[in-house]
Amino acid sequence: MRVAFILVAATALAMALLGGGPAQAQDPDPRLIEAADDVALAYVVTGDAEVDRASEAGLRGVSRTLTERTTVEPGAPIGIRLDDDDLSLLTFLYWPVTDSQPAPTPQAYVKLNHFLRSGGVILFDTRDGDIAGLGGPDGAAALQRLAAPLDIPPLAPIPPDHVLTRSYYLLDDFPGRYQGREVWAEAPPAGAEAADGVPFRNLNDGVSPVIIGGNSWAEAWAIDDNGMPLYSMGVGFEGDRQREMANRFGVNLIMYVLTGNYKSDQVHVPALLDRLRSEEVVR
Repeated sequence: MRVAFILVAATALAMALLGGGPAQAQDPDPRLIEAADDVALAYVVTGDAEVDRASEAGLRGVSRTLTERTTVEPGAPIGIRLDDDDLSLLTFLYWPVTDSQPAPTPQAYVKLNHFLRSGGVILFDTRDGDIAGLGGPDGAAALQRLAAPLDIPPLAPIPPDHVLTRSYYLLDDFPGRYQGREVWAEAPPAGAEAADGVPFRNLNDGVSPVIIGGNSWAEAWAIDDNGMPLYSMGVGFEGDRQREMANRFGVNLIMYVLTGNYKSDQVHVPALLDRLRSEEVVR
């Protein structure tokens, strides 16, 4: 469960601050300590100024939505340089994929794989959802190049009963600035079935370490300093509705990252109670 990951991160932070960590560990970056303390959302700095501005504004927007609608109140988003920054105190990384960004160093991939194995989540956004005819997550050559050294489990399109569809809002799509494209996460175990009387399958024990799509979510979430949207989306009511649904996906995503299958477990409770009552009556 994500709570356990947060506790582990907090313990690591405390050990580092108290000098109880490994002897070879460097002093933690105050910027990253503050980000961990504030549950700040992080994005990968690509070197493309416009993309990086969109990432920062997008995470600022979804952070504001979380603060307004949930008990999660993230701090200001933080840009991460994979070759330089420590990832151990982070929980979530938004990684916009561009053709021009250089691949991280081998040392950075070691850190990234540790991040994924320790409960961190990366949202890869190829931002090409407006291009028709692309297939699954292997459609973008840049994504393949950047993700190849990562220990990524088998992926599959997110099914209708995945916890991401109900971690806060009930959703049947995950739009960003673009919509209609499949979003991919860790594939469910073979033969997964819902238990008798339970409405949803238990598809993942924990949280998918990687989520991949091309809907340009940061641009959908992005706001300026006055809270106004930075990028156009659709026309009139339809555009406003799509932006709202994109914000709802952002809320679902971060709640999923922070709480894992807790929400899925709670969804099962009414059905389980009904079944127990029925069995009690039969007795």
